[in-house]
Amino acid sequence: MVHSMDGILGLSYEQFASISLVLGVGGLMLYMAFIMYRLARESQAGRFGTAMIFVLLGLGIGGFVVKTILKLTLDV
Repeated sequence: MVHSMDGILGLSYEQFASISLVLGVGGLMLYMAFIMYRLARESQAGRFGTAMIFVLLGLGIGGFVVKTILKLTLDV
């Protein structure tokens, strides 16, 4: 077995960490959307209640996405 000093899967540690963060948090966002859907369905929230659940709880997801986009566009 040959050990490479390139990092993990041929990527640098910084690249691997960045990709892992996006994939991991992305997966958690999808899971959170599923939880919000189940919450709305099981509580019989109705159309307005379901919309409020997704809008208000979805603001946290939106904040992470906006932060990521700003970091990429501003090269911070």
